[in-house]
Amino acid sequence: MTTYQGLKGDLIESVSSDPSNPIEGQIWYNNTIGVLKGSQYSATWSAGGTMNTARRSTAAAGTQTAAVAFGGRITGPPVNSNATEKYDGSAWTTSGNLGTARYALAGAGTQTAALGFGGYIVPAVVSTATEEYNGSTWGPGGSLGTARYNAGAAGTQTAGLAIGGASGPPVVGTALSATEEYDGSVWTAGGSLNTARKALAGAGTQTAALGFGGIIVSTFQSATEEYDGSAWTAGGSLNTARNRLGGAGIQTAALAFGGQTPSVTGATELYNGTSWTSNPTGLATARYYLSGCGTQTAALATSGDTPPTSAATEEWNVGASTKKITTS
Repeated sequence: MTTYQGLKGDLIESVSSDPSNPIEGQIWYNNTIGVLKGSQYSATWSAGGTMNTARRSTAAAGTQTAAVAFGGRITGPPVNSNATEKYDGSAWTTSGNLGTARYALAGAGTQTAALGFGGYIVPAVVSTATEEYNGSTWGPGGSLGTARYNAGAAGTQTAGLAIGGASGPPVVGTALSATEEYDGSVWTAGGSLNTARKALAGAGTQTAALGFGGIIVSTFQSATEEYDGSAWTAGGSLNTARNRLGGAGIQTAALAFGGQTPSVTGATELYNGTSWTSNPTGLATARYYLSGCGTQTAALATSGDTPPTSAATEEWNVGASTKKITTS
């Protein structure tokens, strides 16, 4: 028998029962059952409840167990959707419709206080419309200063952030660097992105936001930028450059998933405030034009295009697990 101390040079704590909240990499000897154990973290996507309406380019807000998804584009001839659905952690139910049907809009806030803004209205309208959701119905908010779609988003209903996006017709629309801040009634100009881009993802708050990924003309972006409430600065680059991806979390603990590379991907990455780390496993259903919400340890990915348009929901969870360690 080779001892762990001989291998690693560390003594192993002997305990009568397993720790209730072990840290990652912790090793201990359970003397009650005579077993050497350790803790490791797992981070995986699992299937959630299917949406009632399959669509792409929706917006989402809230948490993994209390989310709202709204708007989007239904397959076939382009159809703007005003559908709103709420998620309780297991199933989606329909709710009050958006006042303005549109797709490629952005969303922020919570399930009972959400914000939807911008978007594209077929056949040829880029929207400035902002709507506020109270958990059951939508009402009008202040209009964006710059009409846009495929923008990133962060913040809350009373402190929202619109990040970049596009103006003009789909595919050839001009990428924007403009950032706008919402105070619950009015949008005002914020600091401009260093790299103008569209179809990026956002995370965080109005004063501590993150914008990542996107596309400029035909070049997929890995750039990440951090916002302090007035100016953007460069952060660590994504490992997989992509656009039309989903995002969740905060500036120092964000999650990026799915998108287009140009192939459709399920790749998932975690940001620690400095750099991105690729997770060994990605989305079960690789897709782009998806929406996301939640935290780095409990996120939600919903809708999108595989193709075809998807109604799939996946839940991301990070947790500790204990395993027996064998030595020889």
